[in-house]
Amino acid sequence: MLGSPVKITYKPLWKMLIDRNMTKTELRKRTQIAPSTFTKMNNDQQVSLDILARICIALDCGFDDVVQIEPEEREG
Repeated sequence: MLGSPVKITYKPLWKMLIDRNMTKTELRKRTQIAPSTFTKMNNDQQVSLDILARICIALDCGFDDVVQIEPEEREG
């Protein structure tokens, strides 16, 4: 439903790093992303599209290879 909160997860990115035998630290250094931003991503918090674009360029992939969007479960 439009207007409902969404849950962002970076599981596709973490899986891709494992598949490519690359560490999060290597990716962070390659993309010059701040450690605090990676902390946000580790906690499935939203980051800017610029950050996601830099990751996609570095890994030669698309946004859907990096982030997964799921509807947030509603209580009640």
